[in-house]
Amino acid sequence: MARRVRVMTMSVEQPMWRALTGYRVLTMLYAVGLFATAYDRFPRPWVAVSYYVVLFVWTLATLPKVANAASCTRRFLALDLTVALTGILLTPVADAHERILDGGPTLPSIWTAGSVLAFAVKGGWRWAALASTLVAAANLVERGAPARDTVHNVILVWVASIAIGYVVEVARASERTLARALEIEAATRERERLARDIHDGVLQVLAMVQRRGAVIGGEAAELGRMAGEQEVALRTLVSGGLAPVSRVSEDAADGAVVRVVDEPEVDGPVDLRALLAPYAAARVSFAEPGAPVLLAPAAAKELAAAVGAALDNVRRHAGEDARAWILVEDEPGSVVVTVRDDGPGIPDGRLAQAEGEGRLGVALSIRGRLRDLGGSAELLSTPGQGTEVELTVPKDAKKDAKT
Repeated sequence: MARRVRVMTMSVEQPMWRALTGYRVLTMLYAVGLFATAYDRFPRPWVAVSYYVVLFVWTLATLPKVANAASCTRRFLALDLTVALTGILLTPVADAHERILDGGPTLPSIWTAGSVLAFAVKGGWRWAALASTLVAAANLVERGAPARDTVHNVILVWVASIAIGYVVEVARASERTLARALEIEAATRERERLARDIHDGVLQVLAMVQRRGAVIGGEAAELGRMAGEQEVALRTLVSGGLAPVSRVSEDAADGAVVRVVDEPEVDGPVDLRALLAPYAAARVSFAEPGAPVLLAPAAAKELAAAVGAALDNVRRHAGEDARAWILVEDEPGSVVVTVRDDGPGIPDGRLAQAEGEGRLGVALSIRGRLRDLGGSAELLSTPGQGTEVELTVPKDAKKDAKT
């Protein structure tokens, strides 16, 4: 049965767009009503009437443009501010000079603030500062000289628009953080659900195959051993072996939309634990620190390959039944990885003999890799008591990747 996926978008700025839509309509009607009450005092009222016709049509026709951030384009903002500035500059043409000096309102009146607020909601405080500065300049040109009430109104619009723009930016950042937190929470719940399903089903089957194979013997014993290795690997994967995908938030028209994206390849440090975790198996135990063990990508890759070579030697020389342990230690200036087994150990002089015979597994695959990184490989072995390989790599080790 198909699962139903619920997609939820959030937007704390959407109410601002709705409020801006209502503000533009109400202030347009206010400006028209203000003119109607003083119609007989305008020496050239036809200029004002022509402008108000344009303002009325423009305000109603552009309501969809201020419905959300996607519709409110830069081109629209520029045209909208032009309508406001034109109305301010036409005021001396339509109204009497005495009324202007007495503090009479401009033709668009407080409708101009709606245009500036659209800049603030769309682009933040920087856009708001630009728009309010242009309005301030137009008001000073309309008045002819700075006056107390003009300066007061200019500063009020300038401060209010910048404050609103800043609040919008903070709201958007909070919205993206919340969206990311919700996505991580949802992913964590889904991972826990999958872990329960795997634990209740697949892992139990693999454990049963391992036990029954050991009892039956023969080829079934080999199948049981393979099932045991897969069980350990799967448990490691479920408990945290997978590297999490990154999640980014986008500010779309309807709010913050979170998408899952592939993690891009980067040149920064990588977590050595993720490279060594796949080596864990039924007879290979892996102990790691709780925090990431960071190394340069090429260095981490070479160190992981050296660990793989050491485990190959365990299987080749200690036998399939030998157990091995991998221990990762994150020191202040270096990373130390120890590979230990419970095999028969290496007789004295055996390594030198192998190198003389041209078998360079330890010398080349392990010591050679570590030497190229500026590190070291120490091998300790006592006949009958197993072998221990200690790999040390400085944290600032770098190595060019080879193709």
